[in-house]
Amino acid sequence: MSETVPQQDTAEAVGRVIEEGDLLAKTLGIELQEIRPGYARATMTVRDDMSNAADIGHGGATFTLADTVFAYACNSHDRMALATNCSITFTGAVEIGDVLSAEGREVSLHGRNGVYDITVRNQQGDTVALFRGQSRQVSGSITNQQKEKDAPA
Repeated sequence: MSETVPQQDTAEAVGRVIEEGDLLAKTLGIELQEIRPGYARATMTVRDDMSNAADIGHGGATFTLADTVFAYACNSHDRMALATNCSITFTGAVEIGDVLSAEGREVSLHGRNGVYDITVRNQQGDTVALFRGQSRQVSGSITNQQKEKDAPA
């Protein structure tokens, strides 16, 4: 059996734990569509309560979608990783009702330091944001953290 199957199983287990535990992502309706080692894709429909004063999608909601995909991708190896730096460039307006899709890829993982690029597109395929996240792996794992939460006291 190739190493790919266990790695994919691990990534999917991480995805389930993050889906369950990320309350902000749940509140915003962010839905994981795909996860693989070093990769994730999720969607979010921009609702009325996600608008800004200009009556377009709030940049913070778009950032949160990209940041959530970053979390999936950088933790997909099941080594606890935390953001050390994130930046976003908004390249187009987001309209209320848009269905955004964010796709994140691992650019580099060297030692405990990772770099991930996330592209956010609307339903027409237009790029509306480019996000880069840098992560640092710390001790522990996502799935073991969940097991500890579930263990009887």
